[in-house]
Amino acid sequence: MARICLHGYVSGTVQGVYYRQSTENQALRLDLDGWVRNLVDGRVEVLIEGEEEPVRELAAWLEQGPEAAEVTGVELEELTPQGIVGFVVRR
Repeated sequence: MARICLHGYVSGTVQGVYYRQSTENQALRLDLDGWVRNLVDGRVEVLIEGEEEPVRELAAWLEQGPEAAEVTGVELEELTPQGIVGFVVRR
């Protein structure tokens, strides 16, 4: 199976609702690599890399996020895999 990499932004009520931590938990559960971070404009930025099926599963999860989140938009673009190992919350 081929590795893919998606990078993008999540809009809505996605800060202060455990969105980053929940994304990290989902990524680790799916054995994905990458990172997630808050942006000053209120969005969350994410880069996820791994086998295509679990990456697509996490991408679909981003549309909803954790229970307290209110996602209004997800913009993702496919990039060349970066070779990242592990998944972290960036500060």
